[in-house]
Amino acid sequence: MPKLTWLLLSAAVALAAATPAQAQSWPQRPVALVVPQAAGNSPDILARVLADKLSRSLGQQVYVENRTGAANIVGTQSVARATPDGYTFLFATSASLSTNPHTFKKLSYDPEKDFAPVALVARSHHVLLVDPKLPIHSLADLIAQEKAKPGSLSLAVDSERNISGLIGQTINRRAGIGMVLVPYASAANSIQDAIAGRVQATIQSASVAEPFIKEGSLRPIAVAGTRRLKSIPNVPAIAESLPSADIGGWFMVMAPTGTPPEIVQTLSQKIGEALQQPDVRERAPTLGFDVDVGPLATPAGASAFLNKEIATMGALIKEFGIEPQ
Repeated sequence: MPKLTWLLLSAAVALAAATPAQAQSWPQRPVALVVPQAAGNSPDILARVLADKLSRSLGQQVYVENRTGAANIVGTQSVARATPDGYTFLFATSASLSTNPHTFKKLSYDPEKDFAPVALVARSHHVLLVDPKLPIHSLADLIAQEKAKPGSLSLAVDSERNISGLIGQTINRRAGIGMVLVPYASAANSIQDAIAGRVQATIQSASVAEPFIKEGSLRPIAVAGTRRLKSIPNVPAIAESLPSADIGGWFMVMAPTGTPPEIVQTLSQKIGEALQQPDVRERAPTLGFDVDVGPLATPAGASAFLNKEIATMGALIKEFGIEPQ
């Protein structure tokens, strides 16, 4: 065999062997799990639970790094541009992957091209809450009051273009009412205004709403989507009263494109194992999370789920006439 051919063949064999060896020895140092929202928000809470479990199973620290700003874009973009070596992953929100592509004219990342799905971790649920001083005990009561006095109810949301805003617009459209949607930069401010009566209602993730429901400062009247929550089983789903798109948040671990497939597969397996642990399955519903995601906690399942969500949100945003900015 000619010397040049032998050298090329040897190089190819060495290259082919390098990736599995890298995956087998991974991780050799701490791994970052980037959350594109602030500490204390629902994705941050769940990410920290998952990071703790992964740290134990991988034998290296998996730490949460909060990179906030610009509708989840700052943190998401940082991972899209990160070195794909298995030491930086994104704890992606539904907004960053399925909503932003339809609401921004120029997005600094492509959810489908810049990332490799690792696993869907959980779905989160949102709750419609009202000031308990109001005579509103159900979604039907809220609709009736708004119809009797059009424009009398204000609904605090994160943005008309994000999950709670889209849920609010769905209620308005399906019920034929016109609640005024008031966008807030932070959940804390919107909750305080709802408690103080400056707005009459708000939509919050269940994990954020839970303490206010327990203390009685806000009254839950409906759960977004099609299923009730185990933590508040007496509160009906919106779909029990209105034809409703199953709008909800979800969280997915993503790797920068180019991350070795063996590392992606290993991390996916460890995430799946973490989600099956009894303490995670017991705690998650109390925080408003549904970790019973089955085969979606795999690269292939997560990829199919993501493609469907991008299409669904695109159709909904088009229906509401929301133009990209």
